[in-house]
Order: sequence, then structure tokens, then C-alpha cells
Amino acid sequence: MSSKRTLFQKVWDDHVVVAESPETPAILYIDLHIVHEVTTPQAFSLLRELDLPVHRPDLTLPTLDHSTPTTPVSSYEDLLAAGVSAANQVRQMEKNCEEFGLDLLGYGSGKRGIVHVIGPELGATQPGKTIVCGDSHSSTHGAFGALAFGIGTTEVGHVLATQCLLQRAPKTLEVNIEGELPDGVTAKDLILAVIGQIGVNGGTGYVIEYRGKVIEALDMDSRMTICNMSIEAGARAGMIAPDQVTFDYLEGRPRSPKGDEWNAAVKRWKELRSDDGAKFDKSITIHADNLKPMVTFGTNPGMVIGIDELIPSENGVSFKKALNYMQVEPGKSMTEIAVDIVFVGSCTNGRLSDIEEVARILSGRRIADGVRMLVVPGSELVKRAAEDRGLNKVITAAGAEWREAGCSMCIAMNGDIVKPGQLCVSTSNRNFEGRQGVGARTVLASPATAAASAVTGYVCDPRSFS
Repeated sequence: MSSKRTLFQKVWDDHVVVAESPETPAILYIDLHIVHEVTTPQAFSLLRELDLPVHRPDLTLPTLDHSTPTTPVSSYEDLLAAGVSAANQVRQMEKNCEEFGLDLLGYGSGKRGIVHVIGPELGATQPGKTIVCGDSHSSTHGAFGALAFGIGTTEVGHVLATQCLLQRAPKTLEVNIEGELPDGVTAKDLILAVIGQIGVNGGTGYVIEYRGKVIEALDMDSRMTICNMSIEAGARAGMIAPDQVTFDYLEGRPRSPKGDEWNAAVKRWKELRSDDGAKFDKSITIHADNLKPMVTFGTNPGMVIGIDELIPSENGVSFKKALNYMQVEPGKSMTEIAVDIVFVGSCTNGRLSDIEEVARILSGRRIADGVRMLVVPGSELVKRAAEDRGLNKVITAAGAEWREAGCSMCIAMNGDIVKPGQLCVSTSNRNFEGRQGVGARTVLASPATAAASAVTGYVCDPRSFS
């Protein structure tokens, strides 16, 4: 076996408790378990049945995000804005955390937010960690050089009880992004372009490591957007090697190491790079110089084109079904499509830099008549930071709605729903049928494209607003 290891192999090797065999998966130690209200009720019930405690409360980070309304909440009646089922999930999570001694970042904490936003902003997400959550977009945390992936409800129970997980090692996929991103092209456009090229199954069975000059030039918010949507390419996880950009982001955050421990951590983190000569199971290279703002036209994230390209034509039944659902035609431009709703938020694009970009485009303008626009910060900390900069005033002056933190319209289980037949330009990560509501039509795009589309009332190239 070669002594040269990839980033993934280094983190994996450091966390194997019992090695994998042909008959059994490896037992992997988990450094951080982030939990929310939707995928935990059965797990906590299992602990009660077996009379087990949470093994490491200090390594468990609970919050409320999926089922929370994005209108102000001060009582159970306010929670009902998200529906009875959602309100009860929130209340049950509060009870579970109290019973099992977990410090819930819930209402009144000032730190509540989407699981994949609060982990990094608190400094709980760190290079070299194994991080899991009962949510598929846990791959977000890989932007820090962590091995992070989503798990099922049964596995949530396993980690709560043992702080370990049964896993088989995935293969490795190197995605090199060379060149330079053109003006007006963002990380969201880049990851949509990657998925469009390799397909929604292109990463199946792999952990992707994103490499190259373009990746190295990205800030942490952009790197998180890239890793967040690795799952949309079918990958188990996405990772980016930590560097000075990573260290600068983490330094001084509440749960980051301090003092001598910080210096020791940085020294250790600097070793978390794929060795020169390390072998990946598969490698692809994408040149970024000619990329454009990207938008989806179908019902999976791989059905994506440049904003000024024409909708393609294929003979497959599923392809035609997707176009019929979206009410679009081959040979037409997406810029001819009228917009009903614009949603800015989610674990993909609900960070401060995303909101700043939206405010830049909305400044001094009004959204088009008949368009509804929701801007939803990814956490309470993001919300306060945006308000300190006056971004909320710019957004509301343009006619958009400024909301409380939460998953919101990404998943349509909290009261924020796209109605049947309506078309939503969304900065979230999935455009499946019904994802944003029964019969909803979703166009995935960057925050810039979303804001430009809100102003014009049509899917719009944001470069005209630069």
C-alpha cells in the first residue's frame, strides 16, 4: 500500500476504531454529531427503550431549523404557523434535549439556525473532524477539511448511544477546477456546472475532493456552497483541504481552540492535505474560464444550463416528463420564463455574503409586480449581522420579505410553501417535483440570479446588474 494518502484517507484512518473487513464495515469514531428536530424523535425513543444516555453530550450539537416557522415565535400558537406536526416536532425536540441533558440552541439561545450554518459559525466545525447529522447536506462541513456526511434516523440513534458508526470506506474522486471564475459567476454557478457535467450519479460511491486554483481562491462561504451540493452529484461527501483561509475564518470563534491549543491545532490542520503523488480512484478536470451563471430547467440539479443557453432536447421519457412538469420547451430560453416567487436562503446560500449580494442588486430597486420574494437568513447570528449592516432595510424597501432564521422554503415543511403551478427561483439545493410544495416548479440559481429575477419578474442574467 502506498504511503501517499489523500485528505479523505488521512481523516478516515485517524477515526477507525475497528478496521473494515469483507464481512463487516469499519467502526468509525464521530467527533461531532449535529442534530435537529426532524430526524431525532425515533432515535431518542430508542434510547428510552434501552435505558441508555447520550454517550457524549459534549460532542452533540442540537438546534431547531427544519420545522420552524420563519415568522416570530414566542408561544406554541406561533409555532402553529408551520403546522401542527411541525410545531409538535419542535416541542418534542425541546423535551428530548432537556431529558437527555443536551444544550439545545433553540428559541431564546440567540444561536439557533440551520444545522450546517451554525456548526461553522460557532467554530464547532473544524478540519480533520468526522461530522455527521441526520441531514443529507452534512457534506457542507467538508469545506473545512472535515469528513462530513448525512446519516439515517437509526444511525442517529447509534451515534447518540455510542459516538460511533458502522461505515464502509467510499472511493475517492478528485475534481480539479482550473482557470479563473469570470465576473458575475459564483460558487453556486460553479457547483451547478460540476453537477451538470458529471451528472447526478457521477459521485455515487465516492468522496469528492475539490482542488485547483479556483477552489483555493474561494472564501469559506463559497467553499461551503460547493461542498453542500456534493450530495446532488450522488457523492457521500465533499472535502476541501484546509488552508490559511480556513484558519482565518475559524480563529476566535466560540468553539474554536484557544491559545496554545489553537497553535497546536493549526499545526496539525496544515498536514491535512492530499500528499503529492496520492492516488485517487477517479479524477476529472473542469476549466472555469468560460462558465456562466447557471440555472436548472428540469427536475433534478443535473438538468442545468448557462443562463443564455437554450433548453436542450432529448428523447427520454423522464426528460420529457421533467420539461412538461416545469412547463418549459426545448429550444427556448429560461429568460423567457416568468417568476412567481423568489427564495433566498437554505444551508446552500443563507449566509451573510449571500444576503449582501442580494442587497447589492436590490438596492434602489423594487421587485416586479406580482412577485413574492422571501429572504431568510441561515441563523440568528447571520440575521443580526445583516441587520447591523442595514441589509434588511434594503431588502424590505425593495418589497421583499425579511424573515426569521430557518430552512424555510427549501423543504416546504414549515409553512413556507410554493403553491401548485407557481415557479420559484430558489437558492436552495434541490428542484425535485414537490420539493417546495405540491406542484411547485423550482429553478435553482445563485443569490445574484435570484435577486435579478425578482426585479425583472423573469429568470434573469445577473451580469446585467453588475
